[in-house]
This record gives sequence, C-alpha cells and structure tokens, in this order.
Amino acid sequence: MQGETLNLLKNLAHGIATQFGSNCEVVVHDLTTENKESTVVYIENGHVTNRKLGDGPSHVVLEALKKSPEDLQDHLDYMTKTADGKILKSSTVYIRDKGNKVIGIFSINYDITGLLMVENSLQSLIGTQKEKEEEVENIPTNVNDLLDDLLEQSVRLVGKPVALMNKEDKIKALKFLNDAGALLITKASEKLTAYFGISKYTLYSYIDQSSSDPSEKK
Repeated sequence: MQGETLNLLKNLAHGIATQFGSNCEVVVHDLTTENKESTVVYIENGHVTNRKLGDGPSHVVLEALKKSPEDLQDHLDYMTKTADGKILKSSTVYIRDKGNKVIGIFSINYDITGLLMVENSLQSLIGTQKEKEEEVENIPTNVNDLLDDLLEQSVRLVGKPVALMNKEDKIKALKFLNDAGALLITKASEKLTAYFGISKYTLYSYIDQSSSDPSEKK
C-alpha cells in the first residue's frame, strides 16, 4: 500500500477512534504486503480485540484475498465477538486502487458489551417479544485461532463431528474451508489433513472434486 494512502487511512482511524473513545477499535489491514499472516499495519485501541501491529488476518481479510474484487462488498453494521466474550458492532470497508484491486481493509469495531447489558435490563421491563439472536462472527487474534474457527464452522456446516463424516461430508467441509481462504494460511494443509484424518494427496483430491462438482455450479 502506498504511503500516501496509508497515511490517509491512519489519519481517518485516529480521528474516528478519538471521536468515539476507547471502546472504538479502528484497524488498517495492508493486503499488498508479502507476508499475508501479518496484515495489521495500523491500529487504534487494540485492547478491544487484544490485537497489535503485525498481527494476522481476520475472516474478512481472507475473503478479500480469496475472492475477486467484483464479488466483494463493504460489510457494514454487523455483530462480531472476541475470544474473551466482548460483543462488538463492526463495519468493514475495502480500500481499492485505481484498477479496483482491493489493497487494504479499514475496519471499525465498537465494544457494545456494556450497552447490551443496559439494553437487556430495559428489555426485561418493557419488552413484549424476545428478538431472534443475531449470529455473531469471531474476531481471532492470530492465524491459528482463525484456522480453528474456520474448522469449527466447517463442522457446523456439515452437521456432524469429524469422526462420523463420510467422504462426501469431508468434501463439503473442505470446499467451505477452501472457499473461505483457509489454505492461504501457512501450513494449513498439515492441520487440515490431521484434523480430517486424510493424506495431503486426498486433501487436494477432495478440493478438486468439490470444485468440479456440477451441482455446485450456477
């Protein structure tokens, strides 16, 4: 990411964090760096998610690295959570160059845990119908946590533990992981083969089969 663009994003991040206070984390990811496991180049109020400069990618970063620019849309006003249980209101904006290539990600994560506690107290007094809980996305602090989270999601997608999965189940799980960009993480293939009890050859064979499955094509 060029210095002028990065400096602008840093100034914006500082201004937003100052405006909304210590509960507002603002993160800048540089997707042009060669080390894709160290994308955080600027962060304000990192204590919100316990992240720091040089930390690795989140789910949205992997998505941006995996998908084509045309398929990526800014993700605004959604819920996330941290490993220590904080609930955040988040927004993600993709930073693009003149050719529409995504070169960075600008993320805002506002800790609303305390506000939700107040809301819950009020809801018990004035509420008439319990609202459906919104599914929240984890914010990992490192690539190992990110890969573990993706593995858990793949198991939930299949709907059965790995020990009970057949070949088709594992192909479905691996398709999800590949589409999510899990294999972009260094040494992910070793962890996936151990997790699913398959060889590296079988791993890539299953991924190839999922990519060529006619039922998956539109």
